[in-house]
Amino acid sequence: MFEFIRNNTRVVLGFMLLLIIPSFVFFGIEGYSRSNTGASTTVAEVGGYKITRAEWDNAHQRVLQNARQQMSGADIAKLDTPALRLATLDNLVRERLLLVAASDMHLSPSDARLQRLFATDPQFAQLRNPDGSVNREILAMQGMSSEMFAQRLRQEVATQQVLAGASRAVLAPASIVDATVDPLLQRREVQFKRFEAPAYRDKVKPTDAEIEAFYKAHTDDFKAPEMAEIEYVQLDFDTVGAASVPTEDELRKFYDANAARFTAPEERQARHILINADKSLAASERAAAKAKAETLLAQARSNPAGFAELAKKNSQDTGSAVQGGDLGFFGRGAMVKPFEDAAFGMKTGDITGPVETDYGYHIIQLVGTKGGEVKPFADVKAEITAELRRTAAQKLWPAQAELFTNTVYEQSDSLQPAIDKFKLKKQTATVQRTPAAGATGPLASAKLLEAVFAKDALENKRNTDAVEVGPNQLVSAHVLKHTPARVQTLDEVKAAVVERLVTEQALALAKKEGQAALAALGSGSGDNKLSDNAIISRSNPQGVPRPVLEAALRADAGKLPVNTGVELPGAGYVVLRVLKVLPREKPPGSEETISQQYAQAWAAAESDAFMTALKKRYKARVLPEAQAASTTPASGF
Repeated sequence: MFEFIRNNTRVVLGFMLLLIIPSFVFFGIEGYSRSNTGASTTVAEVGGYKITRAEWDNAHQRVLQNARQQMSGADIAKLDTPALRLATLDNLVRERLLLVAASDMHLSPSDARLQRLFATDPQFAQLRNPDGSVNREILAMQGMSSEMFAQRLRQEVATQQVLAGASRAVLAPASIVDATVDPLLQRREVQFKRFEAPAYRDKVKPTDAEIEAFYKAHTDDFKAPEMAEIEYVQLDFDTVGAASVPTEDELRKFYDANAARFTAPEERQARHILINADKSLAASERAAAKAKAETLLAQARSNPAGFAELAKKNSQDTGSAVQGGDLGFFGRGAMVKPFEDAAFGMKTGDITGPVETDYGYHIIQLVGTKGGEVKPFADVKAEITAELRRTAAQKLWPAQAELFTNTVYEQSDSLQPAIDKFKLKKQTATVQRTPAAGATGPLASAKLLEAVFAKDALENKRNTDAVEVGPNQLVSAHVLKHTPARVQTLDEVKAAVVERLVTEQALALAKKEGQAALAALGSGSGDNKLSDNAIISRSNPQGVPRPVLEAALRADAGKLPVNTGVELPGAGYVVLRVLKVLPREKPPGSEETISQQYAQAWAAAESDAFMTALKKRYKARVLPEAQAASTTPASGF
């Protein structure tokens, strides 16, 4: 048992998080309601309950933290995208919806069912004591009591029952599976010929009259969008903190006061001999076990160098006995309390015992120690400096934010006063009314762009108000030049007009020649011109364009061979002949596997449909405020 705990602390943690406590479900309806008391903005609603911006941010922080743990070394900031934030909110809505539905449907499982599930389900085997009770020590390592674990497990079972009726009612008869799979795996032999537009570009020479006519017919396509050239400045925590330079004495004082933080965790390496003696045993049996342990203690002290051999022959901890009782290095919290207290109170080479725990009696030999040393001041100076600056920024931010807001408003004809006062860096950009694709930082803020294109900023050339573009991030912009949307002249866009016209004429010529070839094929004079051959299916299209593949598979199998023409938008034209239908491909796996995959896919679809119905029933919705908030990065990453 000790070997398992020592080597699998992280496994147990992951097991608890991934199998027993999925993401956000276990906070419960009451927990969600309580968290609303300190919340501000509501971003979603489910059945009368509100999901706040604070809840969303906390949930997203957990998502990012999990990503950081699973992808060590990855740049988590790049993963913190609006799409991921919205996905987090969708998942939060789903979790809340299941909780509300479970409560409304009275699906809370009985204590007897929970006990039966815990006692029989293999996923809980590592959490059960030999007598079937919950291992409180492992739960305590995760900061949970047995009551908390039971409540969370109850909610998990209840939410699973909500979807069980939809997901488990799917049947997959062979006839239905066959009819479903056949369109995917059916193969057809085809011949075809491509008439690609680029091959006809040299054959088209548009005249000036054609160019002008095309331009006049498509003037809306050649409009220059409204744009503004701006300069802007940003005040944030880093800027405010940079102004605070802690002295050497302040750094030293922080270092001395927080020595524990800069101390490597102390670890101990020990060997042990365990004599099993569960607390449920009779007193006489426990006394016999203790007596045996005392005998082994005397033998170990008489020959410390032979401790490993003594453990191999006598220890009843099967995990460590084969290693001579070696438990390797372990830190505080990895072992049960009596064992830990004894191990961390010994000197290297000491042998002590019998130490009584819930598992029996232990004879312990301390093999070695490591850690416990304080990192040198020079090694942590930069870290302390950054922390003191953050602390200073937190204290200064409210006043500095107010001063910045007032400065850009009261001296609105220029950003220079704010630049000088706060030592800010001036940045420039050309923007439109909506964020450009891939925009990041302030330029991704729809609220800032709305302020830039406001009448006061455009016509009166005043600074925008200080706009919050993220947590503790204020930005003000000043318009340098505004260009209204307009239709560009033919001279300005002639090259683009010619390119569009040539492309369209080349496409028309390719289609014309392709249709002529199709007509010749239908008359029997073009059979030998379709030199490209392929056997295609949806699962293996052989590189054939999607429209051609669909046309081939839609062809009436009772009237083969079938000739048809397929237009490829923007690419050209294909003349196609479908010759025959071939036996379908043999899919990977057995027919039983295919049936299982079909049932799983159909169950997922049924569950999605049921969730959609639940959203309507409980009026679940994401509010418009969430879309704007999704562009704000999660603080701390």
